[in-house]
Amino acid sequence: LLYSVKHSVQSVNKIIHERLKRFEKRRPGPVQQHAASLASQLAEELLYHGWRDEVKELLTLISKPHFKSLLRTHDSVAKRDFEPALPPLPDDAMEEDEESVKIVSLVKTKEPLGATIKKDKSTGAIVVARIMRGGSADKSGLIHEGDELKEVNGVSLEHRKPKEILPLLACSEGAVKFKIIPGSTKEVNNSLLLVFVRALFDYDPTEDPTVPCKDAAVAFKRGDVLQIVGTDDDTWWQARRLGDGSGRAGLVPSKQLHKSVYRRFWVSEKYEFMLCFRLNSYKETVVGFIPPAGLRRSFRLGRKSSRARKPAQLRRWSSETPGAVCPRTYIEVVPYHKEPKDRHRLIVLVGPSGVGVNELKRRLVISEPDRYGVSVPYTTRKKRRQESEGLDYHFVSVQAFEELILNHRFVEYGQYRGNYYGSNLDSVQRVMAEGKVCLLDVHPSKIKHVYTSEFKPYVVFVKPPMIEELRLTRRRAKFVCDEDGMQVRMFSEEDFEEMLDQAEMLDSQYGHLFDKVIVNGDVATTFRELKADVEKLDEPEVQWVPAAWMRSAPTKA
Repeated sequence: LLYSVKHSVQSVNKIIHERLKRFEKRRPGPVQQHAASLASQLAEELLYHGWRDEVKELLTLISKPHFKSLLRTHDSVAKRDFEPALPPLPDDAMEEDEESVKIVSLVKTKEPLGATIKKDKSTGAIVVARIMRGGSADKSGLIHEGDELKEVNGVSLEHRKPKEILPLLACSEGAVKFKIIPGSTKEVNNSLLLVFVRALFDYDPTEDPTVPCKDAAVAFKRGDVLQIVGTDDDTWWQARRLGDGSGRAGLVPSKQLHKSVYRRFWVSEKYEFMLCFRLNSYKETVVGFIPPAGLRRSFRLGRKSSRARKPAQLRRWSSETPGAVCPRTYIEVVPYHKEPKDRHRLIVLVGPSGVGVNELKRRLVISEPDRYGVSVPYTTRKKRRQESEGLDYHFVSVQAFEELILNHRFVEYGQYRGNYYGSNLDSVQRVMAEGKVCLLDVHPSKIKHVYTSEFKPYVVFVKPPMIEELRLTRRRAKFVCDEDGMQVRMFSEEDFEEMLDQAEMLDSQYGHLFDKVIVNGDVATTFRELKADVEKLDEPEVQWVPAAWMRSAPTKA
């Protein structure tokens, strides 16, 4: 048996050898010479083609260091670049330990090198502080964090400050040659993280004195999607902003750092300088830090004045916990592609009393009644002559209503003049089952009842304009003061100020739930903007939804 197996293996090896020799005679040539860059482009493209297990597996595969090394080797062979020409070793380099000194020559381009430097406090040496993912230094694989820079283009860096090194790079032509003493030999994890977050605050590095290097930081706006590619540093993460067309990563404040901003955390003598080949692109000025800033009424039947204004800092950073101060940071998201068989996403409209949520909802339904619908509310009051069951309200007994409360079937409910009123989950599901876009108006604190993969709510915050525009656009407007629609009155100055206070409070406490913020100055313009935005949800473009929805989604058989 062993002889038979050995003979079979030898036969197979002989056949393979003959086939390879035959193939070698054809002198095959490479199809292309840039497999590594194509793999990087493929990784970017895959982000917008669903988030299935196959896509995750492929992204993980092409992001592994061994696979990247294989592609770089392929490109070297394709270009017949077997023996790279290195510059001659300087004579004084022999003074150092031969195994601890290396000479790195990089071609100068318009892009930054993608590395930051700082001065080691204990030794006074200039060391590489960070390597930015996707930059020239990262792609070369020749410069690493912790490496000590001894010379730049033959100029010694001894007793020099980081800011004095930048002109040496700016005035160099063709290539830049570094003399480096390698730092720590620990293996660096270069695998690509498949973590995406939506920013819940605005960030401008030019207004942040705590950032180690302003040129290495990434500016972003609230709502932007970032790919987190490095979390080795507890205070500064590396991230890419999707849609900016650049594969380079930059610094963004971590959750821990951003949460400490309100404590006025200042970094003293801890600045890193960007190694960049562009002239006059560095500023040393530190500026003051500025923290980032049914077609009926909802069943929030009581109006409480919020005349007492909170301090500015608490208004910016307030949370759902009374008295707590906690900033919004990031929420993990994943790409979602709506399939033709998928139901429409639930549209949740929120805003302060009197801002015009109900008017926008009414206009949407009137514009396309076959497309938009509203859930029919439940109530325990008696049906009136002109009302219809299931059209105006679902009229139920007090016992039945309270049983629904105990079974958690209400998104929101309340009492008015001794009667219950509420928005029921079953009513929302009926509208969605009809293939319509369900419009729901609730208080943001109740969104948690529909914030699931089943409803996939798209939350629109309707915000009032500045008080001057409010006075101009609402000077003749009237609004309903009670559920029966019997009391109607004009807006007062107190109503305007209360509307602005409520809007600020809602934004500070629940802004992390908002997908869209619309300022309702002119209602006709706002309606067109809202309608166009809602219609985009049915287009085949990628939508970013909370990762928790996909984790909790039921598995299909």
